[in-house]
Amino acid sequence: MNSTWHEMINMTRHGFNRRRFLHTVSAASVAAGTLGFRDLISLQAEELRKRHKAVIVLWMAGAPSQMETFDPKPHHENGGGTKAIGTSVPGIQVAEGWEKTAQVMQHCNIIRSMSHKEGNHRRATYQLHTGYLPAGSVKHPSLGANITSQIADKDLEIPSIVTVGRGVDGGGAGFLGVNYEPFVVSQPGSIPENSAPLVSNSRYAKRLNLLGKLQQEFSDRGGRTVVQNQNAIYGKASRMVQSPSLQAFNTDDEPESLKSRYGNSQFGKGCLLARRLIEHGVTYVEVVSNGWDTHDNVFDRVATLASQVDPAMAALISDLEDRGMLDDTLVIWMGEFGRTPKVNGRGGRDHYPRAFNAMIAGGGTKGGQVIGSTTPDGTRVQDRPIAVNDLFRSICHSLEIDPELEHMSPLGRPMKIVDGGEVIQELFS
Repeated sequence: MNSTWHEMINMTRHGFNRRRFLHTVSAASVAAGTLGFRDLISLQAEELRKRHKAVIVLWMAGAPSQMETFDPKPHHENGGGTKAIGTSVPGIQVAEGWEKTAQVMQHCNIIRSMSHKEGNHRRATYQLHTGYLPAGSVKHPSLGANITSQIADKDLEIPSIVTVGRGVDGGGAGFLGVNYEPFVVSQPGSIPENSAPLVSNSRYAKRLNLLGKLQQEFSDRGGRTVVQNQNAIYGKASRMVQSPSLQAFNTDDEPESLKSRYGNSQFGKGCLLARRLIEHGVTYVEVVSNGWDTHDNVFDRVATLASQVDPAMAALISDLEDRGMLDDTLVIWMGEFGRTPKVNGRGGRDHYPRAFNAMIAGGGTKGGQVIGSTTPDGTRVQDRPIAVNDLFRSICHSLEIDPELEHMSPLGRPMKIVDGGEVIQELFS
């Protein structure tokens, strides 16, 4: 056995490093003349699946005000009177109302210099989910679908990508197909509706067999693509409803004390469910909080929303850390853009993509830091501007996914998972 194969064995024993893995396997394949590039990518993906890296996105639908979340301006009139509070990290302050999140700031990275040019909700939401602007000629896959296609457990009996709450523009599989469409949970905490077979397993199997015969007839008459898509959906649904892993959706067995920490809101229940799903092998979970489009009464409305999101997010981060899962689970809090620094005549803030914030925890990131800044009046990015593709590239870096990987669109055009951008190195230094 040559030295290259000895090194591969040692890598397996002492932990996996993507760059070292690819270098070593490449050397071995050259020596043996047996592996091509696609083989290397497949081996890499298999190793990543074994490690079970995962993502939880906490999506603030409607666009949260940066002033009332993680970039307060208490000493400027644009701050609107919102006070800043201290955190577990000396020198870092957040807006009042986020006291629980402040207590876990040592795990969090606040990005205060997010910026893009889309002030329309649908277009910005699409961009913050796919990395691309909407185009009539193609429906891009979401980053979640791309991630799931690369590192999800192919044998998982429950969906590998889940949305808790109302689905969002750009959150689907696009041209990657139905296998990577998110499973939508509207009522977190209980078994999904209509998921229990009404007949015995044997009778259920007979019905599926009959359905297959009927589908085959339609397929033979020219409906092959439709049948393939339907069979993929039916197959996934059948495996799920008959699997013991379906109990991952039921939170009844969680301690009441832990449920209380997450909160009794739909969002709190969704965050608890997200942790359970990741524990059961799910790769990507998005939990949606609605109502952040605060064109009026921004201060009271954000206070109400924060009272639900703040304890849930803090409990999620702490729970993942307590279970040894945080280092391999990337938690991302964000919305489609920010709100205007100047308060309008209705006591609200309008759309503002020019400068806003996001927050990231876990996934091998450093934590306990602020990246970038806005001017004292909050009107523009002052330091370290971060674009959407920079954020997406950093997510891929955390998961050890190649952002340059290309999928062929229906138009015959190769499209990268992330087009352009650079890794936010401060997250990992």
